[in-house]
Amino acid sequence: MGHCSPRAGPTDWPGAEDMGHQPEMIEPTAWCIAALLALSALSVCLPRRHGAIYAAATLVCLALLWCGATSLAAPVSGLKLPLGLPVTGVTLSLDPLAAAFLIPIGLGGAGACLYAIGYGQHEAEPARVVPFVPLFIAAMTLAVLAADAFVFLFAWELMSLASWALVLARHREDGNIHAAFVYLVMAVFSGLTLLLAFGLLAGTEGGFTFGAIRAARPTGGTAALVFVLATIGAGAKAGLVPLHVWLPLAHPAAPSHVSALMSGVMTKVAVYGFIRIVFDLAGPPVWWEAAIVLALGGATAALGALHALMERDLKRLLAYSTIENIGIVFIGLGLAMAFQSNGFTPGAVLALTAALFHALNHTVFKSLLFFGAGAVLHGAGTRDIGRLGGLIHRMPWTHAAMLTGCAAISALPPLNGFVSEWMTFQAILLRPDLPQWGLKIMIPVDGALLALTAALAAACFVRMHGIAFLGRPRSEPAATAHETDAWSTAAMALFAALCLVLGLVPGIAVDGLAPVVSSLLGERLPPQLGDKWLSLIPISASRSSYNGLLVFLFLASSTMIVVALAHRFGSSATRRAPAWDCGFPDPRPETQYTAESFSQPIRRVFGALVFRTRETVDMPAPGEMRAGGIVRYSRDLAWDGIYTPIATYVGIVSTRLNTIQFLTIRRYLTFVFLSLVALLLALALWQ
Repeated sequence: MGHCSPRAGPTDWPGAEDMGHQPEMIEPTAWCIAALLALSALSVCLPRRHGAIYAAATLVCLALLWCGATSLAAPVSGLKLPLGLPVTGVTLSLDPLAAAFLIPIGLGGAGACLYAIGYGQHEAEPARVVPFVPLFIAAMTLAVLAADAFVFLFAWELMSLASWALVLARHREDGNIHAAFVYLVMAVFSGLTLLLAFGLLAGTEGGFTFGAIRAARPTGGTAALVFVLATIGAGAKAGLVPLHVWLPLAHPAAPSHVSALMSGVMTKVAVYGFIRIVFDLAGPPVWWEAAIVLALGGATAALGALHALMERDLKRLLAYSTIENIGIVFIGLGLAMAFQSNGFTPGAVLALTAALFHALNHTVFKSLLFFGAGAVLHGAGTRDIGRLGGLIHRMPWTHAAMLTGCAAISALPPLNGFVSEWMTFQAILLRPDLPQWGLKIMIPVDGALLALTAALAAACFVRMHGIAFLGRPRSEPAATAHETDAWSTAAMALFAALCLVLGLVPGIAVDGLAPVVSSLLGERLPPQLGDKWLSLIPISASRSSYNGLLVFLFLASSTMIVVALAHRFGSSATRRAPAWDCGFPDPRPETQYTAESFSQPIRRVFGALVFRTRETVDMPAPGEMRAGGIVRYSRDLAWDGIYTPIATYVGIVSTRLNTIQFLTIRRYLTFVFLSLVALLLALALWQ
C-alpha cells in the first residue's frame, strides 16, 4: 500500500499548520474496512456464531469511531491501493469532513452490533442478516473515505445492495418484497444521478480523482446541472421530499438494528455525499441553489413530522421522523449556502455547524428509538401502538430509554436534540438583509416551518410514548409483555447517556466539528469549552447563549423542591377514590384515549391538503350485531402525483417496446449503427 501526498485545497484550514504532527489514521481505517469484509465472509462459514460476529463487528466499529475522532484536527492523509481501475487504482483520503462522518458510522455501527448480540438471537433466519451487516458498514466507510469518483460510486452501490439484502431478509412477511423493490429502484436512481454528476465534474479531461475535479471546477450551466443531479442523488438516499417514499416501506421491513443503521447512519452518508459535492468539489454555491435547498429542507421537515403524527406503526412513525430530521439538516445546509453565497461567513459557519451537529444527534437518538422499537416488538409482539399500553410496568428499562429518546428528538432541554435545533434557529435569526428576494422569502418561511416541525414532533412523541407505555394494556400481548435482553438494554442505556452528555456539554461536539467547518468555509466558531461555565456561545454572550448544565440543575432542583413541598405540606392520610369520568365509570381499556383520537385535530386541520384524508362512518344496519366504526383513508401525494403516473407510463412504454425483441438481425444492426452515429455526434458537439 502506498501513501498519497496530502492534497491542498479546502482542507487547509487556518491554524492547521500549528497543530504539530498528528498520527495518520487512514491505514487503520482501511484495515477496519478489511476486517469488516472478513467478518462478512466469516459469518457465511460460521452461521451459528452470529453473536461472536456481532461482538467482533462492535470492536471494529469502535476502532472506526476512534479513527474518526482522532482525525478531526489532523492533516489530510491519503492511501492508494493497487485495485480497481488500471490507471487510478483505489484512492482513499481521510480529511476532517470524512473524519466527521466516520464518527456516526462507527458510533451507530457499534451500537447496532452491540444491540444485535442479543436481539439477533430472535431472528428466524440469521444467515440472511448477519453477513450483510458488516458488509453494509464497510461500504458506508468506504464511501466516506473515497478520494475518486470510481471508489465513491462503487461504495455507494455496494451500500445500496447490502442494505437492500437486509430489507429483503424477512421476505416472507407481507409487504416486505414490495418494500425491497421500491428501495432498490430508488437506490439505482440515486446511483445513476450521482454517476451523471461525477461525469459532468470530470469533464472532457476525464479526471475522476477529487483533486483533479477541484482543479477544474465546472462553471455556468454545467455547475447548475451538477448541483441538481447531486441534490437528487443524495436526496433520494437521504429521504428528501418527494424522494422519500422508500423510507416508510424499508424501515419497518428491516430488522430493528438494521433500521437503526439505515436511519441513523446511511442517511448521514447521503448528507456527506451532498456536502462533498456541493461544498467541496463543485465550487462556491450560488443563491438560487441555497433557495432550492431551503425549500426542500423546510417541506421535508414539516411533511415528515405531519406523516409521523398520523402513523400507528411504531417503525413507520420513526421512519417519517427520520424524514423530518433530514429536513432540519438540509435547512442548516441551505442556510450555510445562502450566507456563503452572500459573503456572510459567520452566519454560514453557524448554520453548517448546526447542520453537522444535528446529523450527529440524529444518529444518537434515532438509533436509540429504533432499538427501543425492536425491544417493544420482541417484548409485546406488535408494532401497532394502538394495541400497546401499560408497558411502563412490564418493560421499565425500555420505557426509560424510550422516554429519553422521545425527549431528545422532541428538542427538549437539556438533551442533545434541543441544542442543534436551537443553533439552527440562531442561524435563521442571525440572517442579514440578503439582497435576493428568494432568500428573503425562504429564510423566514423555513423559520416558521422549523417552529411548526418542533411542535408537531413534540406532539408526535407524546402521542407515541403515552399511548404505548402509559395507561392500561390494550391487548393481550401488551398485558403479557416482557423486558428485552441485557445486550439490547446496554445498547439503549449507552445511547440514552449520550443524548444527555451531548445536551449537557455540547461544546465537545461543537469544538470537534470546528476543523470540518473551517476546512470548508475558512472560519470556525469560537472555542466553546474554554468558558468556565461550559456555556455554548455561538455568536456572542450578549446575543445568545445556552448552558445545559444550568438547565439540568434548574430542572432537577425544581423537581426536588416540588416533591419536598408536596410531602411536607400534603396530607399524611392516603385517600383513594375513582377518578371523575362524567358519571360513567368503565374500566375497559377500550375507553382510553387512542392514537387516532390524539392526532384527529391535526389530521382535520392538515388532512385534506396534505394527505387527502377521507373519513366515513361505518354504521351497521338495524338488526346487525356488529360494531360500528370510522374508516379513514389517507394518501401520500408523492405516490399519487409522481410515482404512480411514472409507473403507468413505464408500463405502457415497455409493452410497446416489447416488439423490439422480435425484429430481424438486419434491423438490429441498423439500430446499433444509428446509435453509434448518435453517440459520436454527441461527443463531437460536446467537445
